Amino acid sequence: MTELLQPGAGAIPADTYVAAGPDTVRWGTLPIPDEAPLATLADGGAITIDTVSHEGLLGDQGADAAEFFGRWGIGDGELLDDVRALQGTSLARVGDDGPHAVIGPIHVRGAVPGDVLCVETLDLQFRAPYGIVSNRHGRGVLAGEHPRPDESGDHPPVVSTLARVDGPDRGRIDTPSGRALGFALRPFLGLVGITRDDPTPASSTPPGPHGGNLDIRRLGVGTRLLLPVQVDGAGLYVSDPHFAQGDGEVALTAFEAPLRATVRLTVLQGEEPRRLAALLRAPWGQTRTHTIVIGIGDDLDEALRHCVRNAITLVVERTGVDEASALAFLSAAGDFQISQAVNLVHGVHCLIRTSDLDG
Repeated sequence: MTELLQPGAGAIPADTYVAAGPDTVRWGTLPIPDEAPLATLADGGAITIDTVSHEGLLGDQGADAAEFFGRWGIGDGELLDDVRALQGTSLARVGDDGPHAVIGPIHVRGAVPGDVLCVETLDLQFRAPYGIVSNRHGRGVLAGEHPRPDESGDHPPVVSTLARVDGPDRGRIDTPSGRALGFALRPFLGLVGITRDDPTPASSTPPGPHGGNLDIRRLGVGTRLLLPVQVDGAGLYVSDPHFAQGDGEVALTAFEAPLRATVRLTVLQGEEPRRLAALLRAPWGQTRTHTIVIGIGDDLDEALRHCVRNAITLVVERTGVDEASALAFLSAAGDFQISQAVNLVHGVHCLIRTSDLDG
């Protein structure tokens, strides 16, 4: 069983550490240029950040985590101290602000526009043995159908389902029928981005060229997310920790639960990454076996087209072949999968076996 990993307790892998709290969390918006950073790292430095889930802290759930989780018999002593300290603070969200408890910016020395910030996930530790999957009225892939109306015919504003850690790599949802539904745990940070070159605070909900709420579940430990830098210092931020998520996140949320994340931040200034960043104008990723190309659009068709164009660009850049050959290769060897379906924009990512690009 996962024990509570309270702020500052337990293993903190990096020398630089940022805790979650009222002074470090911003609700639902992203950093803007020239903000004072929470921490400054040298190129290649690592940082450990304690993240918290927004679930149980949002206004539509009462903004009182103790009362909210108490409905499932989770006592006050089973809450994280930083979650307790953040109770009520989410009510500062206004208008189109997103739901996320965003931590940042983190300044990386030497990063300038045109460079690429490589965010390598080194370690992810569960901070609690439970979390939430939520479905909200008017949102999710089946908006208008779920949540189902109650006896009065009204749609509940939110239906929250408790999920639990059921072993080192297994999760569990207990259902009203008494049957438990088990699934694999695959922790990752759903929201990782760099500061946009725009003085207007943006909602944390939609992803974009800045990265942000990409929700690509394959970007776990041992992977790299590559983000084209827009402002001096890059201004990294993170949020939206997940213990598990299926592609598409169809209910609206994943298994939302707090993680202690350690990432290494490296500035890539060589000709090849800078040229690829300028051509793609979008993030891309690397796992141990695959290169990930990302496309975002107003609907899934547009996102797929954007992803295919970006994938063609990457294949041409990496291999030197012509566009027609790259498109044929992608039709034979690229796996295009849904990453975003519920967060204002839609996302598709393409998995290309890196050994095929290097062969």
